[in-house]
Amino acid sequence: MAQAAGPRAVALLDRSTWPAALDSPARFDDASRAEILVFAQTLLQSETLDAGAWQQRLDLKAANLDGIETTRKHFWARLVDNYRLASQGCTASSPFCPPANDEAALREQAKRFDVAPDSPFFAWVEASRRFHQIYLDEEMRLAALFPRVSSEIGLFSAQERNGEELADRHFLLTFDDGPTPVGGHSDRLTPWLRANGVNGTFFVLGQSLQARLQKTSAKALGELYAGQCVASHGWEHKSHATWEQWQDSVTRVQALLGKTLPDNAMPLFRPPYGQRKADSAAFFAGQGLQVALWNIDSQDWNARVSGDAAGQRVLSLMLLWRRGVILFHDIHSKAQTAVPWLHAQTSAAGLTWEDCRSYR
Repeated sequence: MAQAAGPRAVALLDRSTWPAALDSPARFDDASRAEILVFAQTLLQSETLDAGAWQQRLDLKAANLDGIETTRKHFWARLVDNYRLASQGCTASSPFCPPANDEAALREQAKRFDVAPDSPFFAWVEASRRFHQIYLDEEMRLAALFPRVSSEIGLFSAQERNGEELADRHFLLTFDDGPTPVGGHSDRLTPWLRANGVNGTFFVLGQSLQARLQKTSAKALGELYAGQCVASHGWEHKSHATWEQWQDSVTRVQALLGKTLPDNAMPLFRPPYGQRKADSAAFFAGQGLQVALWNIDSQDWNARVSGDAAGQRVLSLMLLWRRGVILFHDIHSKAQTAVPWLHAQTSAAGLTWEDCRSYR
């Protein structure tokens, strides 16, 4: 079950096809509107699919159509809000800015959306349509499996969050599965974050943290995570929806963090694979914890995705969703390529990298 929600294909996009730098808030909004219109067109076209077509398209034996419909409605609401935000500074010369103040209007604009072959945006829109069809399939596969297989696609209670609650243009960096052994990828990532005035939340595995503690010291771990936040990813990377000892997994890591990294520890828990029990809210409330999911997945854990590709994928999704929690993994090297690239690409775009200490 832990791997059941994995996508058959991964959405990737070469951002060099976009013919303008994101060197101002207005240019970020231009690119944001374009992503929204292409995704809205893709979402609109998918509405003709019946149960059998979804099962074939998503490579599933059965698809929860209610889950798909719930996710579709949620996406339309977010797209309308994001398009409104991205259109506030439109001028007569702004690209991709037809009026759309409600869902009906955005649907109509998405239906009409097209780019001429001689447009400087033509190469981008052709690539973007492929990207968004695959990305929609990724999301709808999660929706078709939910809640039988839980994931980041849906929330079970107010004790859970996924980044959609952040302000417009605010993004939080998160890194899962560490820490690595001494001298590994964790040691190369945190210095860059500190040097560039950025921080993130590191969701650590208890057994990896304990193994590193046995080789070094609590003081050394404090130096590793100086200026960063640390939270629980469970004791082992196992589905907390099916593991009988899942509660013990959570409490053991909380105790270890409180003892080892009290100044960095945050009252958050991120379930491996996003999988957790639907009725676990009372337990987490009793522990003073919130379930911390994500809404922008870099897919950097995937062998088919390079560090460059992960960064470009994330940027496209930042433009689409305009806020959120970004998922990377510090046990892989790819974040060391993707995060600096994202930082450079958006340095003048008017974004805010959320302070991890305020996300609690």
